[in-house]
Amino acid sequence: MPNSASKAFVFLAATGLLLGAERKKTPELASIPSDPLELVTGQILNVQSDAGRAAVLQLLERARANYTLPSAGRPYDLKVSFTVTSGGQTRYDGVWKMEDMFDPKQGQRWTAQSPGDFTITRVYTKGRLYGEESDNYIPLRLQEARAALFDPLPSTPNLAHASIRTSTAIYDGTPVTCVLISGPENPASRATSRRWDETEECIDPQSGLLQTHSPAPGRYNAYDYSNASPFAGHLLPRRVKLTEAGQQITEITVDSLGDINAADANLFAPTEAMKERGRAIAMQGAEKIWRLAGRVRASRGHALDAVCIFGLVTSGGELVEAHSLQPGDPNSAAALAAARQINFSPRTALDAQPEQHFVFIIEEFPEAR
Repeated sequence: MPNSASKAFVFLAATGLLLGAERKKTPELASIPSDPLELVTGQILNVQSDAGRAAVLQLLERARANYTLPSAGRPYDLKVSFTVTSGGQTRYDGVWKMEDMFDPKQGQRWTAQSPGDFTITRVYTKGRLYGEESDNYIPLRLQEARAALFDPLPSTPNLAHASIRTSTAIYDGTPVTCVLISGPENPASRATSRRWDETEECIDPQSGLLQTHSPAPGRYNAYDYSNASPFAGHLLPRRVKLTEAGQQITEITVDSLGDINAADANLFAPTEAMKERGRAIAMQGAEKIWRLAGRVRASRGHALDAVCIFGLVTSGGELVEAHSLQPGDPNSAAALAAARQINFSPRTALDAQPEQHFVFIIEEFPEAR
């Protein structure tokens, strides 16, 4: 069965950043904003030796293994609910329901319903993705919830050339190792704090469990394994809280996870309507884009401010549900306006698999004096 790193098994929405999309040269930027879940505040070590990198990758892979449920080879039924409270910043606030079913001989099927009028069904069988949904793209908060539960960490092959730094911290009274990941061309070793371009993964080295995940400053996932039930050697969190700018936006609850004794084959068979619709939209990873606001450069010895815009790029190349992860920054509105001017037109063949992905657009501005 294809794995999530190959992007072929599209139900496991990969969140590993497309590191190649990051900038090749980064001027000095102002420090990232403080956040209750920003754990990297102490000494940071640049990991360069083969042995050191191997140890970090092993830590990441151990944590990632908990979320790859199909790799157990056992049929399962997972029921999830999640509540979105974005204040209208993104679509479909309220309580969502989602169910994910898997059978190694038949494939995978998942469904979700929003508190409004959005519904979706996806069937992956015999190497092909089928589906139907009530809109022309999968809402950001739904893709976000699936990414948080099914593939929050990048696969180790995708990190072969990445810059890796580590730091130790305390989370909820437990020592954790935080791994900072950025593109291979970024001089991460020069920074004494987390950089704007770094993804942050904090893991309990004793249990191997992921504790916090932050793809960009201002956005964090906090994982809670209290009362979680193991399944075939995997342990999903009981709850995941997603925050933006220090405010909780989504809370995900794993309601149940168990075996399917006799999976109904009809559930994994695409309907005629699904076949007629053709290739279903696949959920892919995330892209980071750096932009300098206008043509104004920072003066010598004066850092650049930064604002990160988070959104979703549809299969048609439209930026939707975009919003600032630093809403209190005076440049937030300008950053959002600039992000909406970017051309995301699809560059794939007309008969290719339609795909949508997250995007983090880091807009730089001269810092206020």
